[in-house]
Amino acid sequence: MKKLVLTTVFIALVAFSCKENEVQDQRPHYLQNREPLLQKPYLELPLGTIKPKGWLEDQLFRMRDGMTGNLDEIYAEVVGERNGWLGGDGDGWERGPYWIDGLLPLAYILGDQKLISKVRPWIEWTLNNQASNGYLGPVPFEEEPKYEPGLQRGMRKDWWPKMVMLKILQQYYTATGDERVITALTNYFRYQLKELPETPLDNWSLWANRRGGDNLMVVYWLYNITGDQFLLELGDLLFEQTFPWTRIFLNDENYEDPVNPWHYSQLQRYPFDEGEIKALTVSKIGGMHCVNFAQGLKQPVIYYQKDIDSKYVDAVKKALMDVKKYHGQPQGMYGGDEPLHGTNPLQGIEFCSVAEEMFSLESMITITGDMFFADQLEKITYNALPAQTTDDFTSRQYFQAANQVKLTDKLQVSYQTNGHMGTDYVFGTLSGYPCCTTNMHQSWPKFVQNLWYATADRGVAAFQYAPSEVSLLVGSGVEVRITEETGFPFRDEVKFTIDPDQPVQFPLHLRIPQWTENASVFINGKKWNVEAENRIAVIDRTWESGDQIILKIPMKLKYDYWHDFSVAIKRGPLVYSLKVRGEMKEKDRNDRFGTFHEVHPLDAWNYGLIMEDLSDLGSSVQVIENEWDGSYPWNLENAPIQLKIRGVKVPEWTLYNDAPVFPAFWGRHSKEDFQKEEITLVPYGCTMLRITEFPVYDLR
Repeated sequence: MKKLVLTTVFIALVAFSCKENEVQDQRPHYLQNREPLLQKPYLELPLGTIKPKGWLEDQLFRMRDGMTGNLDEIYAEVVGERNGWLGGDGDGWERGPYWIDGLLPLAYILGDQKLISKVRPWIEWTLNNQASNGYLGPVPFEEEPKYEPGLQRGMRKDWWPKMVMLKILQQYYTATGDERVITALTNYFRYQLKELPETPLDNWSLWANRRGGDNLMVVYWLYNITGDQFLLELGDLLFEQTFPWTRIFLNDENYEDPVNPWHYSQLQRYPFDEGEIKALTVSKIGGMHCVNFAQGLKQPVIYYQKDIDSKYVDAVKKALMDVKKYHGQPQGMYGGDEPLHGTNPLQGIEFCSVAEEMFSLESMITITGDMFFADQLEKITYNALPAQTTDDFTSRQYFQAANQVKLTDKLQVSYQTNGHMGTDYVFGTLSGYPCCTTNMHQSWPKFVQNLWYATADRGVAAFQYAPSEVSLLVGSGVEVRITEETGFPFRDEVKFTIDPDQPVQFPLHLRIPQWTENASVFINGKKWNVEAENRIAVIDRTWESGDQIILKIPMKLKYDYWHDFSVAIKRGPLVYSLKVRGEMKEKDRNDRFGTFHEVHPLDAWNYGLIMEDLSDLGSSVQVIENEWDGSYPWNLENAPIQLKIRGVKVPEWTLYNDAPVFPAFWGRHSKEDFQKEEITLVPYGCTMLRITEFPVYDLR
């Protein structure tokens, strides 16, 4: 524990910013924004400060033993020793850095020396081979290399993959305090400031133009450490050259496409003309690229730190509400396969979108302190995320969908298949498109890293609830360890145990989720009267070793309407899906997609819900908390909770190209039309096959 304190103090001392005349007792212990940037209400902790426990630690172990920890062997042709980020002549674009962007936080959170030894060559080569002019990354070829199947060897000068490495170096610094990172980033950003006017972000590809917020984020982070004024100038330039997300998010709803939605290549270009910019919105069917949207979300709020205008936060909130309205699915994501493609529950959700939207939301929470973003992060993490990989983390879907009951290479839903030849929905290593094979790894480790924050008032904040432990400095510089024990998101109680080195006063900030009613707090067995302002309960008192806080957040059954007036059932943070057992069948077509697994249903799936049961879910649904010891929960066998409700089998609801396309009609029927049956719903994240959006039948 003392070693952690020394690292934490080091990071705080070298990194923090404050006015010279500021009283030391008012300084935060962790990295705060320098003027003129916005003072952040919540401050990130050094990597490794937060430790997962229980099932969440098991989740990281599964990643360690699965693809995350072994991708250099599983996908050696891309992330092996030929990779350009290791000095090789092979793949030199995004996929190598994508992998390390997840492997590095996993390695340092677990303190796993074997994983750290896999990370270090990527860091060392990058730091030790920076060009004299500041250029960072794979050495450009004098002539574009000959194409090799499966490799992205070209575009080595492209700004975009460098942005992923910037995130990696930032994380590495917070874990180690290696000053070489500060020198390398300073030199690289001077290089950017010099080169961008002549070779802007979209010079080599559109991706850097869409994803410039990732670059901007690290520029401001470095400014908070060094105070170099040129970084603010560079930040303005990056904002100007990035796709105008704020303006587009704030545009009025658009019902007529400014660009033909069926010509995806047109949607990839930038800049658009002025008329198209005025019309382009999230509401447009067939519109923007799903991962660009997920990454672009953060850009307005990142820049909001410099230009403190509420329009930037408003723009992102509007974008999230619009994407839910026009493309949304109940698990918190949206139909985007790869362009945004409407609300049909068959539409695919790309795994990269899940990982990147999580990171965008995490980035915005610390800047705004707005629990709107925290609630959205919780929904995606506890519903969409665990459903898209196998339990052992050796296989994943490129696309998942709210309604999927047979996953085969015959399943065709996507408007934009990108030549994936039917492998979009199956579980595989390279099925669909391999970007997700490398980019999915950041999701769980960065979620762990955002379970806890320091606060600007020298306290602690817990905004995502999961079994974990954190050690940090609070109050006048006292170290405190807080242990969180909980069965959340399957149970409605969270227990915190406080263990400071000595009695110390500090505020503890707890999120009160939007979905709960009558939340309550108990301290050492006694109810604590506290009001939540902006859905944050702040408990400011003197804490002693052994103090316990219990947060109770009741979960109520609710339903909401989705595509074609279908209905999804939810309780607390979890969305529930029909329990459909599946059988996995291995398949290898001897093509570029490699071996993959189809999943075939073993149970009937074509059920609708009964309208009268929705009017009183408390009476019509039986909530069953299964016996659970806190171990890995994300499959049908281990699901800690299930719901029992009546349903009706719909004979005319059948598969079309292996997709459960909604039946042509539902609505009022006679009681004799259907046989009522009891059906079982389980958490969405526990499923591979599922119906989540149900047709509803009026049998009155």
